[in-house]
Amino acid sequence: MTSRTTIAVAASAGACALAFGVTAPAAMAAPQQGQDTGMVSVFHGIPGMTVDVYANGDKLLSDFKPGTVTDPQSLEAGTYDIEIFEAGRGPDGTPALAEQVKVSEGGNATVAAHLSSDGKPQLTAFANDASKVDAGKARLTVRHVAAAPAVDVRAGGQPVFTDLTNPNQDSAAVDAGTVNADVVLAGTDTVAIGPADLDLKEGTSNIVYAWGSAEDKNLALATQTFSGMETMPNAAHAGVSGAAVTPNSSDQWLAWAAAAGAISLTGVMVARRVAGRRG
Repeated sequence: MTSRTTIAVAASAGACALAFGVTAPAAMAAPQQGQDTGMVSVFHGIPGMTVDVYANGDKLLSDFKPGTVTDPQSLEAGTYDIEIFEAGRGPDGTPALAEQVKVSEGGNATVAAHLSSDGKPQLTAFANDASKVDAGKARLTVRHVAAAPAVDVRAGGQPVFTDLTNPNQDSAAVDAGTVNADVVLAGTDTVAIGPADLDLKEGTSNIVYAWGSAEDKNLALATQTFSGMETMPNAAHAGVSGAAVTPNSSDQWLAWAAAAGAISLTGVMVARRVAGRRG
């Protein structure tokens, strides 16, 4: 069963012209934001469920796979009916998630489809912060969107964020450089995800998603980087890169963000749980 929630974001180009890129190539320039527009990205964090995404009845994404985040896209201000179906089951079937997204002028947001702390699919909207950081610094944001209890995020064995719960986030400006990071159960040394090397380049905003299900043992990370936030004059234009990282991977964590803006989520949404499809 689904009901509708209103999400206020910002965007450009009309419902029929929505075209999200499923991957985020490195060093790609961020889309330009025009008048009466804003920027919207979509993150898919529901394990074992490839989906199609529709807006106002038009297909936006086909075979959108878990752990994937789209490039930020410019959308015209307005209201969009967003429906997320298991791949091949829309638009006449019952959506796994159905939301009304209100795109308003001048903001930037990511809409995340993920599991709640008790394992039910839900949609959460996050505002993206791309304000400047001091010289020698990078911004690190961690978003807990996994069916898992509270966690601590450690860098070099020391907690950076503590007692983070689903669907919340925490952020800090940190020294640029490479750190070894992991995610542990809050107040313990029990590793849930990682360890992995996290490359925090100067002037980047790095967002790390902890997603998946602890019960199903498929906790993972999905990350992207948004660059161009140096405080130095004539900083390079912003770019994005992205990747998914699986548990206990030794691969570098890439990270992501997007331009700052206002976003709000109101109302109550009940999503149909897709039984037996998380894995």
